[in-house]
Amino acid sequence: MYTEELNTTGNALFRHRSYVPVLFLALLLLGMREFSYFGDDHTLDLVWEVVCFSVSMFGLAIRAHVVGHAPSRTSGRNTKHQVAHTINTTGLYSLVRHPLYVGNFFMWLGVAMFLHDWRLAFITVTLYWLYYERIMIAEENFLARTFGDAYREYASRTPAFVPTPASIRTYAKPELPFSVRNVLKREYSGFFAVVLIMFCLEIIGDYVVLNELTVDPVWLVAFGIAAAIYLTLRTLKRRTRVLRVAGR
Repeated sequence: MYTEELNTTGNALFRHRSYVPVLFLALLLLGMREFSYFGDDHTLDLVWEVVCFSVSMFGLAIRAHVVGHAPSRTSGRNTKHQVAHTINTTGLYSLVRHPLYVGNFFMWLGVAMFLHDWRLAFITVTLYWLYYERIMIAEENFLARTFGDAYREYASRTPAFVPTPASIRTYAKPELPFSVRNVLKREYSGFFAVVLIMFCLEIIGDYVVLNELTVDPVWLVAFGIAAAIYLTLRTLKRRTRVLRVAGR
């Protein structure tokens, strides 16, 4: 009964997962009320922001590795319903069953760390686990119904979220070659979202500390580059076939 409830909840959360960042941002804004520079020094704060950005980019790199080797109709950003035409069992999927969510975790963590409030980071990690645990249960039930014993055998030997020594020893190389175009087509919005959120938090943080609206040159340049990349790739994806790859 409890498992069925988790599955039902997970399916509902899966369909509405695009709205979760809005709730996450609301939590961040609440944390901004007590914001101060890291070590009470603006330069140290910039260094810390680079660390946070690197954590988020590590998460994006995990997603890029998965998406770059993924066939079509798998490992996507679909939200309306579950989609899987095959079981991914190679590459990072041979280490854990949900590598995309591992990537998402680090992307969220980097943003949560931006305010250097460990309470907020802890709350973020806890909420992330509670939220995605239910989605993972729903996805695994769908895959078990779709692929039967083949998926259950894979799930029995592969950990859900954290690699084990056994899964590392049995790592299997991806079946498909890495596709840069597939990554650019599917992950540009995630990259821009991280930069945009951190850019806004930087402006708000400076305003809270200095009581005046300022824009740090470093973040202004970063935002400009990210926006240019986003608009370019969005245009290429929607109006050309440059980023399309057969079978991806």
